[in-house]
Amino acid sequence: MTYFEWVPELDTGISVIDNQHKRIVEYINILDQAVREKDVSAVAEVVEQLTDYTVTHFTFEEELMQKHGYPYLDAHRKVHQAFTERVQNYKKRIDQGEDVSRQLLSDLRIWLTNHIKRDDKDYVEICNKIDHGWVSKAVSRLFGT
Repeated sequence: MTYFEWVPELDTGISVIDNQHKRIVEYINILDQAVREKDVSAVAEVVEQLTDYTVTHFTFEEELMQKHGYPYLDAHRKVHQAFTERVQNYKKRIDQGEDVSRQLLSDLRIWLTNHIKRDDKDYVEICNKIDHGWVSKAVSRLFGT
């Protein structure tokens, strides 16, 4: 059984964003597997990868919003920053030997679901006229693909 299933209600309609969100869901499921296997080193490694990928995703998303003149970019950026700090706090606690992995998993799933359904859905209408040339360059620059 998969810990976090992608459901259509999470689709924003912007495929590049949806694909990035799906990758974050994959990381969460990999983290769940490491937690169930009680593989402490794998948990730490996945949390590191998840954190790095999420920060890169946030940067991409914020650049997309800025390019399209999203009026609530600063507020959205603050939500991203607060979440990043929260995950980094979990990472520190894990690095110090505290077992907060189940709490982190729950927090990640709830936060991501709510963030996509509320915060991210707000910018879709403004940003759905995507300049695919810009998207390709930004994806390549940020994600190395």
